[in-house]
Amino acid sequence: MKNICFVIQMHAPYRLKRYRFFDIGQDHYYYDDSETEERIGWLVENSYMPLCQTLKEMVRLSKGKFHCALAITGSMLEVFEQFAPEMIDVLRELAQTKCVEFLAVPYSYTLAAEYNENEFRDQLEKQEQVITSLFDVKPTTVCNAELLYSDEIAYNLQKWGYKVAMAEGAKHVLSWKSPNFMYQSAASNKLKVLLRNVALSDELAFHFSDPNWVNFPMDAEKYAKSLAALPEDEELVNIWLGAETFGCRQHADTGIFDFLKALPYYALENGLGFVTPAEAAKKIAAKDVVSVPFPMTWAGEAKDLSIYAGNDLQQEAINKLYAVAERVHLCSDKRLKRDWLMLQDLNYLHFMNHIDQGATNYESAYDAFINYMNVLADFLQLVEEQYPTTIENEELNSLLKTINNQEKEISRLEKEISRLEKELKESKKAKK
Repeated sequence: MKNICFVIQMHAPYRLKRYRFFDIGQDHYYYDDSETEERIGWLVENSYMPLCQTLKEMVRLSKGKFHCALAITGSMLEVFEQFAPEMIDVLRELAQTKCVEFLAVPYSYTLAAEYNENEFRDQLEKQEQVITSLFDVKPTTVCNAELLYSDEIAYNLQKWGYKVAMAEGAKHVLSWKSPNFMYQSAASNKLKVLLRNVALSDELAFHFSDPNWVNFPMDAEKYAKSLAALPEDEELVNIWLGAETFGCRQHADTGIFDFLKALPYYALENGLGFVTPAEAAKKIAAKDVVSVPFPMTWAGEAKDLSIYAGNDLQQEAINKLYAVAERVHLCSDKRLKRDWLMLQDLNYLHFMNHIDQGATNYESAYDAFINYMNVLADFLQLVEEQYPTTIENEELNSLLKTINNQEKEISRLEKEISRLEKELKESKKAKK
């Protein structure tokens, strides 16, 4: 039996406000809440909410046979709680169906997997905690930002106890092989890898409403039949899409939501089943090994990091940011910690791309770079004030341990003083 694994990613960054050189050292709040709220409101109304309602209907109409997975960043959930709490409610309803798997994603949709191993691990753990707290489920499958994957990343994931990861079914990795099998990582025999079917995913994401596309017009019956017609031994078809596919890239009037709602019926009619990544890993044995020696993503023709880290502007921003990673890891300042998370969002790097800037309102890549670097300069100044670069990391760590020990001792003494004061009051009362 063929299995369809539907994975939908949901992330939108906090928008940075216009931050000029003269703001450095004067203004330590970097975000445009008004623009963020407006953007999120539009996404929720046109895409996220109708998508989640449609997924609920698909589960109901299929009597629980439709299963899918959601990859939602922690920062996205933060945005929902702040600007669109109704999204948290509908996501809870999806979790309660037991037909939706919530995946582990870097908290702030970052490239940390490539640039800082400790940060990558911390962000996965932080996002897991939020998912568990909100939806009472623990993520076990990793869907890295932009499907970023390599053998080194795979090795780290299995080291941290993960069993399943998602990656791009890129031709330069697969060669003549099909993405429609369960694979095992070359870096670990404990990690299974699900590869995105590029053609069938992009057919929905980019070609669904294109009148010049060979399969136009596409409907659920035709799509299900094309899946059923795949070679008999190809057991698993992984469809990975950004949530913006539904209602934004493909507007509602294209029929994309009707297509989605009808898909389980025609899929089941054609003998197809639905699985989540974790279910697929348990159900299907690995047929081959996949080796990815260099970082791979789903983005662009090269399927690498070039969209986010391919020019001098992006490299300068990345190097400046991750140069202070160790100091931020050592600190306990909540404001610095939060800004550190938010400023790692790879969308800010995407905006610095000269060819493909993504959904941005900057005039140019250079404009995006200058605005980000001004923000980063202020952030780095705050880090420097608390944890000077003149102090080596090891020395800084030692100092922080001393400070922490002193704080614990002060806390202990304060409790002791409080206890003695209480005893003294009781003693005075007893004498009266």
